[in-house]
Amino acid sequence: MTQSPEFSVCVPMHNESGNAEQLIDEIATALSGRAYEMVITDDASTDDTRAVLVGLKAKYPELRVISHRKNAGQSRALRTAVQHARAPIVGTLDGDGQNDPADLPALYRSLTRADAPEGLTMVMGRRASRKDSAWKKFGSRFANSIRKRMLRDDCDDSGCGIKVMKRDAFLALPYFDHMHRYMPALMNAEGHKVEFLNVNHRERGAGNSKYTNFGRLADALSDLRGVMWLIRRRRNPGGFDEL
Repeated sequence: MTQSPEFSVCVPMHNESGNAEQLIDEIATALSGRAYEMVITDDASTDDTRAVLVGLKAKYPELRVISHRKNAGQSRALRTAVQHARAPIVGTLDGDGQNDPADLPALYRSLTRADAPEGLTMVMGRRASRKDSAWKKFGSRFANSIRKRMLRDDCDDSGCGIKVMKRDAFLALPYFDHMHRYMPALMNAEGHKVEFLNVNHRERGAGNSKYTNFGRLADALSDLRGVMWLIRRRRNPGGFDEL
């Protein structure tokens, strides 16, 4: 890449060798003609995800691969990718291919539009028609209803992985495992504005989900208390001026 990217697409992956090539090809197609990069974190996969990604670098010069030495989870893998991103605006996708990269340009345009409200920092996807099992959708609706009521973050679909946001604002958020599910509330607590757009959602092409309803519920009960504590303990200066 001879020019600095305007947009970095950051993707965490763990054991997604069957989805990696198609997803990267779709990102390249969606962003053709733009100054962009792809930053993929392999979160210590035990299959050949890492080898597949490295093999694709010759075909896609925009592709950068970061490899965790130990498995650290989706939130840490996402943060690692954003830390290595070079653009001021980053987009995120889940590594399983269920998010559609074709939605990235619309999210980017919404964030960077001339008439965007002051303080708009993130535009997040909302899966209008989820392609998941009825049981998984029930678990998400249940968790979202509780989280939305407690955090008042106006987010109907906190598990949607496709987002476009300002890199520096994301990196200023407190990091903890599973923090990617609380980003609207965390952004709001920092005084940022968040908007939501309907996006496409697809069935998983290969591999298996890394989450279960009961596993998510157990984590969510603990995380929700922690996020509420973080928000209560925040003090916002309302901006600052250099004198």
